[in-house]
Amino acid sequence: MNSNNQHFSPDQLFGKRVATYLDHGNQQLPYDISERLRAARTRAIASRKVNQLELKNADDVQMQSNGSLRMPFPSKAHDLYNLLISFIPLICLAAGLMLLYEFHNDQTAMELAEIDSALLVDDLPPHAYTDPAFVDFLKNTTLQKD
Repeated sequence: MNSNNQHFSPDQLFGKRVATYLDHGNQQLPYDISERLRAARTRAIASRKVNQLELKNADDVQMQSNGSLRMPFPSKAHDLYNLLISFIPLICLAAGLMLLYEFHNDQTAMELAEIDSALLVDDLPPHAYTDPAFVDFLKNTTLQKD
């Protein structure tokens, strides 16, 4: 099998072989017959392309057990349902962002409450923390511990 034929299915390869044989036989036919065959081939290819486009555009084409295709007609309710379903990820994202925002606010409030309770329980009065000398003392003691 050569590299050109690797991309084709066996049905497509058979079709190409048949077309090649027909083309060789077509060269021996009279001009009027070959023109009618060419026109018929062009019509057949055009109708096949139209049929393929119709099948590609159909959303809910289903194969039935007898080999026929069933294609239900789209309805407005179905379109509305698809539109509503498409908003579910957006709603989930917004809800998740709101939950994260609330969690972050709760964490911040808890940290501030912990600091406030430590200040209130401490032996130092709150105005001592605003004293510039005390801030220098804290900086020096933290440097000495490291």
